[in-house]
Amino acid sequence: MRGCAALLCVLLAGCGQRHSAPSAVVAEEKVVNVYNWYDYLKPELLHEFESKYGISVRYDVFDSNNTLETRLLAGHSGYDVVFPSGAYLERLIPAGVFRSLDKTELPHLKNMDPAIMRRLAAMDPGNAHAVVYTWGITGFAYDAGKIRARMPQPPVDSWSMLFDPKVAARFADCGIGLYESPNVIFPSVLAWLGEPPNSETAGSLQRAQDALMAVRPFIRRISSGSLVDELASGELCLIIASNGDAMQAQERTRIAGNGEQVRYTIPREGAVMWFDVAAIPADAPHADNAHRFIDFLMDARVAADNTNAIRFPNGNRASQPQVQPELANAAIFPDGDLAARLIPERPKSEQYVRLRTRAWTRFRTGK
Repeated sequence: MRGCAALLCVLLAGCGQRHSAPSAVVAEEKVVNVYNWYDYLKPELLHEFESKYGISVRYDVFDSNNTLETRLLAGHSGYDVVFPSGAYLERLIPAGVFRSLDKTELPHLKNMDPAIMRRLAAMDPGNAHAVVYTWGITGFAYDAGKIRARMPQPPVDSWSMLFDPKVAARFADCGIGLYESPNVIFPSVLAWLGEPPNSETAGSLQRAQDALMAVRPFIRRISSGSLVDELASGELCLIIASNGDAMQAQERTRIAGNGEQVRYTIPREGAVMWFDVAAIPADAPHADNAHRFIDFLMDARVAADNTNAIRFPNGNRASQPQVQPELANAAIFPDGDLAARLIPERPKSEQYVRLRTRAWTRFRTGK
């Protein structure tokens, strides 16, 4: 769900970005090999880390959890710090993919938000293997002017915007986009249908697939990359999006001065809450440097600086006074009934994933 801006790619190249996995090296080498999402860390912070510790950062990027998972399960990836989503962390912990954190090497761990870390603990008991890097709630973002021009009273508090064919048809001409994220889309559809969002029954899956096929003619883009730029530039008017995606789109429309009016909604039926975390592979060649890098990211000033740049909220409570007000956890995190309806992103059985993949392929191809 993250796009790579050209400027960021250029800056990362200066930090030793490569396009192949690093080779295992001796532990004494002053290097840390990092594998993160596109457009997901302020480049200047990498230079700051290198200057502060004398440790070179070799920085690679990936575009999906599946890509990361394949590298980690193959073993000997050569990476020291990786950033999986919480559901993938949970699924891979039993396989022994991650090293337990040495919390004595993480003095800035005290800065983390206990409430956010408790939610992660449902996936990683005792927070033994990871710390929250960023978090998000996946709802949808839209261009308010274009949407209301086509439907004066749109149901902007509901998944009906995307999943009700009578509503979605009204916005097809200005462009609807979905991410290539069946692990988020299916629970969202089920929530809209009033069914348990994390259900794995064949009947629930079929009903979700039927609902998706009903709106397929009105979907312009299904993307494994970022939809943020297309919303900000006006190529799309409605996308599935996390709070961070929406903030990025709002910032880009502000810079462009193009008059687009980006808004974000957490639907009343419920929305998937996700975490991206920092973790250390079990066979990391520079585990000490990995701990130092993660601890650096948990420094309150660093965490705030990064959040202000990438526009995604973090799990760092101490950083909140320095975070721009619209990005602060207190301003974004829902409360009351809506908070109770947040849907945890959880791993699914292999059998269900196969069936879901088949259903998603049919939806994506429209056949």
